[in-house]
Amino acid sequence: MRRLLLALAALIATAAPAAAEPVAITFDDLPTMALSPTTDYALVTTKALLAGLRRNHIPAIGFVNEVKLEARDKPQRIALLTRWLDAGMTLGNHSYSHPHFSTTPVADYIADVARGEVVTRSLLAARGKPLRWYRHPYLETGATSQDRATFETWLAAHGYRVAPVSMENSDWLFALPYDEAVTRGDAGEAERIRQAYLTFTAQIVPWYRQAALEVLGRRPAFVFLLHATRINADSLGELAAILRANDLKPVTLDRAMTDPAYAIADDYVGAAGTPWVTRWALTLHKDMPWKTLPRPPADIAALDARIEGAVATPRPPPSAR
Repeated sequence: MRRLLLALAALIATAAPAAAEPVAITFDDLPTMALSPTTDYALVTTKALLAGLRRNHIPAIGFVNEVKLEARDKPQRIALLTRWLDAGMTLGNHSYSHPHFSTTPVADYIADVARGEVVTRSLLAARGKPLRWYRHPYLETGATSQDRATFETWLAAHGYRVAPVSMENSDWLFALPYDEAVTRGDAGEAERIRQAYLTFTAQIVPWYRQAALEVLGRRPAFVFLLHATRINADSLGELAAILRANDLKPVTLDRAMTDPAYAIADDYVGAAGTPWVTRWALTLHKDMPWKTLPRPPADIAALDARIEGAVATPRPPPSAR
């Protein structure tokens, strides 16, 4: 009998599924990143995004560009941030105006970041919470070692930690084409873009898991970069399903950052931003599997390039290297 019980225990242990890997879900460009400038459009997006997060039991942090609050309806725009806190999410600083660190003098960059914390810090303080996280626009952490060190000294002195990115899905590329289709009432085109987005996400998520495995010899807790967009608001259920299919369990950013991978020295200096998996590879002298990197659909990229050119707000991919 004892042997039978031991055999059964061994069988159960062998058949037990591997523990899910933690993933922190983060959103940039709050209150929203949108083609439409109206607060009404932002309100619909925010409500749907937060409802989807709650429905799928996903904790999240939103990184704010406070320049987006500057309008005649500023109180209504600030109220969008309050909704995030009311939903149990938290907020971080993403700079005031989303500047390029690589081309902005460090003193001016610091001034922009300081200006970008005024409302966000106040909203958090009213709930007894500190403002703790900073996310670099474009993931640009400094074009020179001196600039990087100067800014990181300022961050530490003001109680900030850097929020890294170790997984992303180029969602920004699909966002404005989707907005354009939605605002002109073309439901068929909007759904075509959304399905292309989900297909690409289902390809890139396992690529990042494999890349991290090859670089670290294991899969770490990931920090997933998304943006506060209508396409994400309308796709939260499917995005959550993609995470589950890849054995990824949403956790807070604080929880993800306890992974030892984020203690690996990051000495990357350069004009282009790059995710932390690439930074780990550079530090550890490992190769990244670039040959198998999935590429977003060319037609979607062309749509985004046309729209970005028209609105004169080019936004390079955070994975630029």
